[in-house]
Amino acid sequence: PYVVNRAQVRGLSGAMANPSRNDKPHAEWATRMMFAHDNAVENLIIFAPLVLILTEIDYSTTWTVAACAVYFWSRVAHLIVYTLGLPVFRTLAFTVGFFAQAVLALAIFKIV
Repeated sequence: PYVVNRAQVRGLSGAMANPSRNDKPHAEWATRMMFAHDNAVENLIIFAPLVLILTEIDYSTTWTVAACAVYFWSRVAHLIVYTLGLPVFRTLAFTVGFFAQAVLALAIFKIV
């Protein structure tokens, strides 16, 4: 969706061009969505290895399955509330995702 905003603000050719310091700014919601996207990518770097390690050691419990589902939905919620500009809910959604990752990390050591 923020690419659509970029096309609206800069035009189609401007949206497809290389970024420049002189580009017109995005709408506030689009800027927040880009930050949320960056944050999701940064957290995927933590989440993916945890899941791959658990897959490699062939360890799956109801806790690990639930943690993956909770992580996914917390990231969806994080994107939505970040885009809407709701800082307290954004922090809550991030924290829920963090604890889901913590459960996965504990599962590697077969604590959960």
